Amino acid sequence: MSLHTALVLLIAVVIGLIVGGLSFLSGTPAAGAVLAGLISTGGSVPVLRTLIG
Repeated sequence: MSLHTALVLLIAVVIGLIVGGLSFLSGTPAAGAVLAGLISTGGSVPVLRTLIG
């Protein structure tokens, strides 16, 4: 795994954790917060790949 790939995935996971945590704190049920975090993680990977690449 290259350094670029590791950095993109690490930042995407951090973004997903932040979005999921904020969703949970705003009153969303746990399953919805997890889903929001997963969707934001997957959605941020192509954007980060373009921005960091």
